[in-house]
Amino acid sequence: MKRLFNVLVAVFVVGAALYFFLNRTDKSEGEAPVLAGAPSAAALLVRGEYLTKAADCIACHTVPGGKGQPFAGGLPFVLPFGTIYSSNITADPETGIGKWSDDDFVRALHDGVRADGKRLYPAFPYTSYTALSRNDVLAIKAYLFSLPKVSQPNREADLGFPFNQRWAMGFWNAAFFKSSRFEADASKPPAWNQGKYLATALGHCAECHTPRNFAFAMDAGNNLAGESIQGWRAYNITSDAKNGIGAWSDAEIASYLTTGHAEGRSSASGPMGEAVEHSLQYLKPEDASALVSYLRTVPAKAGKNPIEVDAKAPWAVAASAAAPAANTAEGHEQGLRLFAAACASCHQWNGQGQQSTNASLLGTRGVNDPDGSNVTQMILQGVKMRVRDQEVYMPAFGKAYTDTEVAALANYVIAQFGNKQGTVTPEFVAKQRAR
Repeated sequence: MKRLFNVLVAVFVVGAALYFFLNRTDKSEGEAPVLAGAPSAAALLVRGEYLTKAADCIACHTVPGGKGQPFAGGLPFVLPFGTIYSSNITADPETGIGKWSDDDFVRALHDGVRADGKRLYPAFPYTSYTALSRNDVLAIKAYLFSLPKVSQPNREADLGFPFNQRWAMGFWNAAFFKSSRFEADASKPPAWNQGKYLATALGHCAECHTPRNFAFAMDAGNNLAGESIQGWRAYNITSDAKNGIGAWSDAEIASYLTTGHAEGRSSASGPMGEAVEHSLQYLKPEDASALVSYLRTVPAKAGKNPIEVDAKAPWAVAASAAAPAANTAEGHEQGLRLFAAACASCHQWNGQGQQSTNASLLGTRGVNDPDGSNVTQMILQGVKMRVRDQEVYMPAFGKAYTDTEVAALANYVIAQFGNKQGTVTPEFVAKQRAR
């Protein structure tokens, strides 16, 4: 019995030592590339505001639609194992982070540990923010602390056992996370390093665009090859010419990032629309160009469920702006009627769009995706964002149409403008509604 006890004690000691060894943190401060919008000589709050926007903090920490106060948290993230709610990051001392020290804030972003010592879930992208320099992290903190305080209690995560055991995140971190700062590649131009810092640390593009493994950790071997998140497809943005953005021009990529639209390529909506509205549109042209230069070099990957874009879908090309192509009606009678009633006046029958270029459909990946995730979500939720003093708007039809009608409309749009056979079902639409 004593021998068994000694063995158990030894196992516990070794296990604990291994646990803390694998969760050791990098105490280096790191030297971040100097961004055009946040020069080192700028005032602290000026730098902090630019960096906070580049990091898109407001998108996750604010309930949209005027239902929540800026940075007060409460936005739900529905995950395979439960729901997590973003936290209040205003300087309110009781419900926010007003009592956090500089070291507390840095530890949260670098190591995923709260001021009370409890571990954060990686829905908060500390796995990307860990690469931020300490100076940039503290500039963000200074800006957040300059904003109005909001008293709003945080909502506890709705997770079942064992996912509700925050301490167990230590094992996840040991397997899938490394606390480390950004290291510039001396063999690359300064602009490339600036772009990589923007994409990997501040903008944390991989958090949405990279596939997840069985443990919900990012699959580094398929970096930026596309993933489905919150009911939307975050598309492949590797340099793959067929399935990614390798065939896009620099101007097209920059336009999409900073305005949410690239002619003949895509119009942003959903989470990407939020990223454009709250973050990317504010990048200085030099920083946007740097981001493009880095994305150009991301290794090409086909990704899962690749989308082949038919930029010259015969049905749409054959149609005039004012009349449908008759040969798309077969099997899509209901969808055609719905499109005629609610969509054609803005999108036009040839998909070129009217009044706003954002309404163009031809050549976009959404209408070329038989799965129809993004087309369905756009029908259900609509689009509403403000970019460069322009209101981009599409009404939501979720309350007006049944699941069967939404499925019919989505499949018609995919056939008409993508030359594909859509697979959207009423059951799928119901799931999309629930996200």
